[in-house]
Amino acid sequence: MMIETILLAIGPGDSDRVDSLVNQTAAVAGPTEATVVLAHIIEPDEYENEVHNYHDAIDQMGIDLENRNLTPETLAKETEPIGEITKRLDEADIEVDIRAGVGDRAEEIVDLADEIDADNLIVGGRKRSPTGKAVFGSTAQRVLLTAPCPVTYVRSGTI
Repeated sequence: MMIETILLAIGPGDSDRVDSLVNQTAAVAGPTEATVVLAHIIEPDEYENEVHNYHDAIDQMGIDLENRNLTPETLAKETEPIGEITKRLDEADIEVDIRAGVGDRAEEIVDLADEIDADNLIVGGRKRSPTGKAVFGSTAQRVLLTAPCPVTYVRSGTI
């Protein structure tokens, strides 16, 4: 199987996994010359908060936003760790496409993997107790169980 498209899903807790996620993605995308689709899915309430915070920061700088379209992609490009990951993959000569959406993270990630016909999906996560998974759920776990392609799970501190 040839790997042409890798979906790298970035979540709110992935700032501490940037090195691991970039290293894993580059290890696969570099040799295969795959395109990396960087996905930033925002829960609806987080989107409203990000737009509000973004507007506040821009207002403080005195920039007029009346004609600016604040799509999820626009916010994603200006949100960490998306900017850092994009910069590092660009430096490694890996083609990056940023996609973003608003909705249930796991569902949106799986739908996007299907839509772009991803050959591999890379998702980060942290170690959790069995009780923690049962009580609080896990986006990564839901993605692992429902993705239409192989999933690489990257935990903090790996690679």
